[in-house]
Amino acid sequence: MAAVMEGPLADLGAWKTDGCSLVKALEVVGTRSSLLILREAYYGTTRFSAFARRTGLTDRVAAGQLKHLTEAGLLAKRPYRDEGGRTREEYVLTDMGRDLLPAVMSLMQWGNKYLQDGHPPLLYLEHGTESPVEVELRSTTGHKVELENLAVRLNPGRRKPQDD
Repeated sequence: MAAVMEGPLADLGAWKTDGCSLVKALEVVGTRSSLLILREAYYGTTRFSAFARRTGLTDRVAAGQLKHLTEAGLLAKRPYRDEGGRTREEYVLTDMGRDLLPAVMSLMQWGNKYLQDGHPPLLYLEHGTESPVEVELRSTTGHKVELENLAVRLNPGRRKPQDD
């Protein structure tokens, strides 16, 4: 089964995926190193050396990804200074970066289910209640939406950008 493609989208051969949001998102976070940096930012890592060490990335790759994610708006630089040291910059999540958490958690949840032989390395729980955290597709009315019940249609309010 698949999503329900509505209107002119029903004929998959009659339209192109120009301007696809998934493509645009992958241009920003579609690499292993980008996702590892984001994972660490969600865990509270803020310093360059910790990002490189915890992800296993070379300093060059970590620096490149931190720069890329900062320029894309997912991370922001913030000055800090250790006692007796010079002022340096650390990396903190922006609202844009925080809003990506469900997508990253979905990938981890999928990996836990299909790639960890039933024994994931970490549990994700709601702090204070100990309730397991799960990511799932829901409508704004709160209903769980399975693939077969997902309708896809053209957005009548979208204006096509110049670069699409």
